[in-house]
Amino acid sequence: MNKIKVIIIDDSAVVRQVNRETLEKEADIEVIAVAADPLYALDKMKTTWPDVIVTDIEMPRMDGITFLKKIMAERPTPVVVCSSLAEKGAATTMEALAAGALSIITKPKLGVKQFLQESGNDIVSAVRAAARANMRRVHPGAVAPVISPKLTTDAVLAARAAGSVAMANTTDKVIAIGTSTGGTQALEAVLTKLPAVCSGIVVVQHMPEKFTAMFAERLNTLCKIEVREARDGDRVMPGRALIAPGGRHMMLKRSGAQYYVEVVDGPVVNRHKPSVDVLFRSVAQVAGRNALGVIMTGMGDDGARGMKEMHDAGARTVAEDESTCVVFGMPKVAIDMGGVDKILPLDRIPQEIISYG
Repeated sequence: MNKIKVIIIDDSAVVRQVNRETLEKEADIEVIAVAADPLYALDKMKTTWPDVIVTDIEMPRMDGITFLKKIMAERPTPVVVCSSLAEKGAATTMEALAAGALSIITKPKLGVKQFLQESGNDIVSAVRAAARANMRRVHPGAVAPVISPKLTTDAVLAARAAGSVAMANTTDKVIAIGTSTGGTQALEAVLTKLPAVCSGIVVVQHMPEKFTAMFAERLNTLCKIEVREARDGDRVMPGRALIAPGGRHMMLKRSGAQYYVEVVDGPVVNRHKPSVDVLFRSVAQVAGRNALGVIMTGMGDDGARGMKEMHDAGARTVAEDESTCVVFGMPKVAIDMGGVDKILPLDRIPQEIISYG
């Protein structure tokens, strides 16, 4: 078995030690080197190039953003960022995603050693997911899956009785998008191609708290449509995309002929909060045939069952083709479940949304 070769870069000796011990417990992972800064790491990488790089952002001699840009320009390699989560840190980490980082592991300013020891599964999962990424198609973004009991959508939103359907067609249509690993730039590629007036959009992108607001703000500066982090009660309306906030579920609701979102707390579903399945089930129940569902790059199966429910409720459904996915996990499971009408490469998804309404 070929092991996943990893290099760890962090100016904290404690972080280097704990992450190394965590990863080296796994039979399929080998830590080939640790380094206190990117320049030292680059010197080590001349001998053996890693399959995955785990790095901090704020480091001496060369900052992590500059290092990321250098790596992605010269030899694109999966990068997992292990960074402190704070307002300033969140902004810096968003820069890292834009520069090419694939995943985020958030660590606190205090109690780092205990946190890393307790979050070992997250780090291992992030490295394994990164190692499977299609670097020819890498789009920055997505976070490591949260390891927790795997609950279904029923934990947040009950299934409807068989035979019940949503309202018949109305003039208002809804686009529901779900994505994870590799999704931030996939979303950017889609949303920036949409005209100022298109059907209202609701999005779940797996991300931690605080990152979704910053991600939405960045997209809002790039897109013709309005993009913002969803707030409870926000209207779903033409020319607006609402992104589910990290750490909260988002569901579609209806008042008369108008759609709005409900943002709620609750248990993690498919090990995620927000969960694509929760959003998609609500869209199936509330919008039915008035909706278009899109599932894009991502690890795992979140959204696949919800997409089948949308499909069975009469919605049109689209999955991203394997050729453009960073990780062909979520779309593949949705396809295998029989809930997908069309399979399209990323560059054809914007036109599908425009054509829908």
